[in-house]
Amino acid sequence: MRRLVLLSLLLSGSAIAQDRPAISVETLKTVTQTLSSDAYEGRAPTTPAEDKTVAYIIDRFRKAGLKPGNKGSWTQDVPMVEITATDVRPFTVQGKGAAGESPITLDYRTDMVVGTYRVTPRIDVKDSELVFVGYGITAPEKGWDDYAGVDVRGKTVVILVNDPDWQTMGRDGPFEGRAMTWYGRWPYKFENAAKHGAAAALIVHQTEPAAYPWAVVQSSWTGPQLELDEPGDHADQSQVIGWLQQPVAERILTAAGRDLATLTKAAQTKGFRAVPLGLTLSGGFNNTIRRQASKNVIGVLPGTSVPEDYVLYSAHWDHLGRCDAVDGDDICNGALDNASGIAGLVALAEAQAKAGPAKRSIAFLAVTAEESGLLGSGYYAQHPVFPLARTVGGVNMDVLNVTGRSKDFVLVGKGKSEIEDMVVPFVKAQGRYIGEEANPERGGYYRSDHFSFAKLGVPMLDGGSGEDKVVGGKAAGKAASDDYVAHRYHKPADEYDPRWDWTGALEDLTVYYQLGRTLADRPGLWPNWYPTAEFRGIRDKSRKNAQ
Repeated sequence: MRRLVLLSLLLSGSAIAQDRPAISVETLKTVTQTLSSDAYEGRAPTTPAEDKTVAYIIDRFRKAGLKPGNKGSWTQDVPMVEITATDVRPFTVQGKGAAGESPITLDYRTDMVVGTYRVTPRIDVKDSELVFVGYGITAPEKGWDDYAGVDVRGKTVVILVNDPDWQTMGRDGPFEGRAMTWYGRWPYKFENAAKHGAAAALIVHQTEPAAYPWAVVQSSWTGPQLELDEPGDHADQSQVIGWLQQPVAERILTAAGRDLATLTKAAQTKGFRAVPLGLTLSGGFNNTIRRQASKNVIGVLPGTSVPEDYVLYSAHWDHLGRCDAVDGDDICNGALDNASGIAGLVALAEAQAKAGPAKRSIAFLAVTAEESGLLGSGYYAQHPVFPLARTVGGVNMDVLNVTGRSKDFVLVGKGKSEIEDMVVPFVKAQGRYIGEEANPERGGYYRSDHFSFAKLGVPMLDGGSGEDKVVGGKAAGKAASDDYVAHRYHKPADEYDPRWDWTGALEDLTVYYQLGRTLADRPGLWPNWYPTAEFRGIRDKSRKNAQ
């Protein structure tokens, strides 16, 4: 009933639904091109490139007509610790049988990538027993525990990526079928391994369920790695976290007298029990440690009658900086990911400011260190400048559509909040339809900054153009998406192209503008999570305490 009432209210607001803001294409082009130029060196946090990036965003926010959002300051300090693995000697797997006389040597970068969350100058793992733990999931509400009956304290766990039912088409299955859940994401798997006392946690990389090739692991997981600088120096985490190439994992399991395909099939069944492999892992590396604050950038358009309520737009400004060179180019410029999102943030700030103040305040948040695990948004959510209980909801932007108009608008992680109902009239007003997520197995809902707010109760939209292109249909859309993932995602080739078609981005940004303006101009509107959503209880509690 609540959803029907919400839709009725929105459909009655046709003036807002038909509003067409003047979103500047020139702003989208200029901001994207500037931030992704070689002069910004890939926008790695805590590097000199950060200072240049933050200064540029502040200048654009100021010129757009925003006010400093953090008690007179444009920024929020985010304490970071940078850990760079050095002198990584080859890890070895030793055991009885085939591996007894000739240890399996695992070369850094090519066979495996390793690192650590622990802030310590030296990591050493010696003769740590290997245990295959399937998908590494502990989900009591589903009656699923891959760690049941096994003690992995001090041992090395080998984990499969994604969920047990990721190959199931549709949403039927214990873990929502094809749609990845939080249990399928690598941060969860490392977190759960640490809770069980594992000395090392290694995920088997497989391109389809991971949703990216090994080259992305190499570029993202080598070089300086960032973590929030917190008390305890993350000593509660595993000593080693990392990834194994699939053929290498197969070789290790063969040495243990096991077969990866057979074990994978077994791990997809409820009641699976972990399998000790009779092998041990040894290896180590030094860490270069540097502590330095990074910055979130915050601008606000103060509200007129209810300024203590906030509607939030967010996007991350960071990318990978210097990365593995391709054809002599070692700058991961991050034009689409996510200079384009910051361009959208600035363009929306301009449009909202031009329309004048709304009844509620509208905040614009450019966050740091998304590529390092949503660190900037996570820190903001834990230390909010604007109380989360008074944050109505909003939109996160991560990669805009530059391949032309799409017939569909896709809600990533569909089926979670009433924000999804709110965008329907705006999408239909453009002659578009709500489409289905093309690759739900990629777990997009858990991979960008909106998740930091969602898990603390704030409904945030993650949605945009789908693959059903106006010109070329679904085949053209899929080809463009596949090409980006294969050739540009997290690679030096993600560079600005003056030939990009921004018409699809403009339509999406119009939806974002209309959603934000509706939330900001209707003080009685408080969208919630659906009753079945995992974040509903958190939101209900925070709103109750705020009233």
